[in-house]
Amino acid sequence: MADQTSSSGAIAKPKSTATDNSRWAQTVDHFKREWQLYVMLAPTIIWFIVFLYKPMYGLQIAFKDYSIFRGVAASPWVGFEHFETLFSNDQFIRAVMNTIKISALNLLFGFPAPIILALMFNEILHATYKKTAQTIVYLPHFISSVIISGIVITAFSPTAGIVNTVIGWFGFDPVYFLTQPEWFRPIFVGTGIWQEAGFGSIVFLAAIAGVNPSLYESAVVDGANRWQMMWKITIPSILPTILIMLIIRIGNIMEVSWELVILLYQPATYETADVVNTWVYRQGLQSGQYDLAAAAGLFNAVVAFVLVMTANSLSRRFSRTSLW
Repeated sequence: MADQTSSSGAIAKPKSTATDNSRWAQTVDHFKREWQLYVMLAPTIIWFIVFLYKPMYGLQIAFKDYSIFRGVAASPWVGFEHFETLFSNDQFIRAVMNTIKISALNLLFGFPAPIILALMFNEILHATYKKTAQTIVYLPHFISSVIISGIVITAFSPTAGIVNTVIGWFGFDPVYFLTQPEWFRPIFVGTGIWQEAGFGSIVFLAAIAGVNPSLYESAVVDGANRWQMMWKITIPSILPTILIMLIIRIGNIMEVSWELVILLYQPATYETADVVNTWVYRQGLQSGQYDLAAAAGLFNAVVAFVLVMTANSLSRRFSRTSLW
């Protein structure tokens, strides 16, 4: 007792308790000072809780013989039976491979597109022309996928489509591109680039705007031309942003834009067009196999998690740039 009593006879509080009280007081004080920011953040937090975290309760459906009449809690457990069914299903394996192939094409051609576009915009000196060009390439992002798919279907129509009209000028027969499996991936990837490249370039334009102007001034003094400044100054300066966006893109490899796939594909193109999310849609909503669809969705999420963790670790190790 002697070591816990002060010279005045009062009992000293344990050091850890005093530290916890101090931290709590600092937290409360910080909240009082910045309460407006927390109020603004509240809708986002509520949205995440309601639409992202609360539905995680339903993940157990993947391990149960789920019945909508029994409910989640009363449905019997079946362990990994649904996952065994998945990996023995040829259509699911095909959907996984299609997802990887389409995402690889998107990564190869779609990821550099907004970077190149941002670099091109940065080289435009005429302000009015630059704003006009930016507005034109941003617009497709704000158009509904339903309208985008309608434009694509019309453009590639064998009778009145502009693509087949041009082909006819050279004396070739019309081609119904959207019924041929080998054409689906190029059309889908090209449509995605057209729709999203302009809007995606905004992030890289913002990064370019943050480059120190004195670097360009020094380069001009040294006699560097525009190409050399872009290659030696602009690209290295925005490299951390490029790596962060690449990590996010890798994490979304299993999340192909399935809404556009559903609008463009048909049974004739399932061979190359069917992806995991469209397979889940058909099995879960159309066939009523909710437990099997939940297992496929969980598999998708786990693969995405592993990919983003791996990409982040590699980026942190080799470039010292990472999401966390």
